[in-house]
Amino acid sequence: MGELIDKIKGNVNEAIGKAKQESNNPDTQADGAAQEAKGKAQQLGGKVKGALGDDI
Repeated sequence: MGELIDKIKGNVNEAIGKAKQESNNPDTQADGAAQEAKGKAQQLGGKVKGALGDDI
């Protein structure tokens, strides 16, 4: 179950990060880039959990 939750959270963070990067504010753009990276890391974590069977 943790795999699915991590993937969903990752997708949400990635989408919000991409939206923030469309802003005209440089600070918001930087926050968006960081949030998108966090989302990608969460998705990767979900894939690892799925491969290992949620036992980690």
